[in-house]
Amino acid sequence: MITSIELGNFISHSETKLDFEDGVTVFVGHNGAGKSSIIDAITFALFGEHTRKSNKSLIRRGASQAFVKVKFTSKNKTYEATRKIDSKGTLSAQFVELQNGQEIMRSAGERKQFGESTTHEIESTLGLDFQKLKVASIVQQGELGAIIKAKPKEFKELLNAIIGIDKLDLASENLKVVQKSFRQSIYQKFGYDDTHIPILRKEVEQKELEIKSAEPQKTELEYKKETKLQELQTLQEKFSSESSKEITVKQIEERKSEFAKYVKDAIVYIQRTITEKERKIHDCRSCFDVALKKDDLDYKLQTIKTEIENIVRKTAELQTKKAVLLEHAELAKKLQLQDGKCPVCDSHVDKLKPVFQTEHIKEEQEKIKSEIQILEQSRLQLSQEEKQFLEQSKKATAAKATLDAHSIQKPEQLSALIQEVESQKVQISKIPVLTTTSGLLQASEIDSHAKALYEKIEKLQSEISGFDPAEFSKLKSNLELTKMQLSKIDQEYGAITQKITHAAQRITELNSILGELDRVKEFVARLDEIQDNIYNRDGPVATSLRSWALFTISAKASEYLEMLNTKIHRITLAEKTREISITCYSKNTIIDIDSLSGGEQVSVALALRLGMAHLLGSSNLNFVILDEPTTHLDSERRRSLVRVLSQLTDVSSGATPIQFLIITHDAEIFEDSSVEKIYRFESSPEGTQVALL
Repeated sequence: MITSIELGNFISHSETKLDFEDGVTVFVGHNGAGKSSIIDAITFALFGEHTRKSNKSLIRRGASQAFVKVKFTSKNKTYEATRKIDSKGTLSAQFVELQNGQEIMRSAGERKQFGESTTHEIESTLGLDFQKLKVASIVQQGELGAIIKAKPKEFKELLNAIIGIDKLDLASENLKVVQKSFRQSIYQKFGYDDTHIPILRKEVEQKELEIKSAEPQKTELEYKKETKLQELQTLQEKFSSESSKEITVKQIEERKSEFAKYVKDAIVYIQRTITEKERKIHDCRSCFDVALKKDDLDYKLQTIKTEIENIVRKTAELQTKKAVLLEHAELAKKLQLQDGKCPVCDSHVDKLKPVFQTEHIKEEQEKIKSEIQILEQSRLQLSQEEKQFLEQSKKATAAKATLDAHSIQKPEQLSALIQEVESQKVQISKIPVLTTTSGLLQASEIDSHAKALYEKIEKLQSEISGFDPAEFSKLKSNLELTKMQLSKIDQEYGAITQKITHAAQRITELNSILGELDRVKEFVARLDEIQDNIYNRDGPVATSLRSWALFTISAKASEYLEMLNTKIHRITLAEKTREISITCYSKNTIIDIDSLSGGEQVSVALALRLGMAHLLGSSNLNFVILDEPTTHLDSERRRSLVRVLSQLTDVSSGATPIQFLIITHDAEIFEDSSVEKIYRFESSPEGTQVALL
């Protein structure tokens, strides 16, 4: 029920506030006085909807913004809805609940993308949206008869909205959500839901067939496995007894290889020793004769060296004497007798001393020259001999050094070395190629270590007496082949066993899941039954509700028609497949609605509206707005309308009273009625003026 409306610069109202009570509130005034604006104010405040062309047309001329505030009650709670609009078209909305003088915000704005919607919140509170409210509770001017002209299917939808059957759709959707959520929870728990039951039962059958077909294979593989195990055990026992001999064979081969390598290395060593000795023999063979001449050659070299030194000394003395004679020759040229006198002392002499005689000096010079030449020839000859002896001495020194290096001092030692070489050559020539036992025996004579290796080989040979490597290799191959065959059987046996185990586990798992899903299916079936029988708008519950509502509306509408004093005594509403039909009766005669006069059609429409209003008395929103409802009614029917409205608003009747807002020109019809709340609307330059009469 609406308790108050406040308008600010809304359409023609500059500042208007109206208070409402239970019962009938009447708005009277001339056309254009602002009466119908109250309807737009109510729908705009609640749902943001109106009958004007645009939102901006809601703002009073000359104002920059407009607002509407509507206070109402629903289910014993009080609410207040406020909407504003400015000249730029910006909208704002607020919906609050009033408790003990406090405002509790329910919603603000229309940001639907963020889940904020004042309109949606109000719709949820009232249980009606704008379209349903407009059809069920607001009868615009000239639309009173629209209810009987509506299509049967539309009338059915209107009836569903009035009695709340359309809420079954919401309940049905909620049940679908519950069912879907339930199935999702079951799927999350088991990985399946009840729709998978046939698939799972088929899988159980497949797994049972798998086990049935796999059991004979398992039995056959068990037999093969046992047979192959016995065969393998026999081969392993034989192999174990022969495998040690195979190891001994490998040891023999290793020892032979070791023996052959040692003998080869020994032969190489002996050959290297022979080569070294032969080189020593070769180096020393011609050294003895040369080395024996060393002392004689050294003596001769010393003698020649002494002679050369004497010649060099004599030659130097002669060179000195030659130089002196040269000085004397110079002096002799100056010392010549002059008139038999000495040029120095001027004494008479026969001749000068020979030393100052030129001829004598020349003779002496020639003599010295000849001696020097003889000495030089002797020195050259001795130098040549010295060179020859020096070469021979070097060879003798080298020969002696070679003998010393090889530790051979006597020819007997060299002879003994030659005999050793010949003996070793004979020894090597006797060693055969190592391919037979006799060859090993002969090769073992090379030294004591070779002998010891040969004896080890002989001992190992005695340990493998009767061993056939080819037969052992065949045995080994058979053993490996049997192991491979057994491994393959094991794999096949393991695979078939695992297949049976997994199939059995899967059957157990599926049977457990199926047990749960059977209960789920039973529960879902019950939900489907509830969906079909209770929430289906064409189901038994909805059909029963509509039947009751149609009977109630028919009965009340018939009562109102009787009060309106028309020739129509009774109205019957009946539901067919997908529509609702309206039938009018005059006593026992059916009257076609189209044959009724305009006033009679209005009476029928009003009676139906009032019948539905009576039904709405127990809903969340129990008010009805009638805009010019008396059009086409004569004075008597108008007064009957007032009586009906008074009855509907009588709180003493025990039923929930209905609030009526009547917009009309006929204020006089309410003069003798119980209606006390009558507002007069008048136009003025300052806006609509409202006064309580």
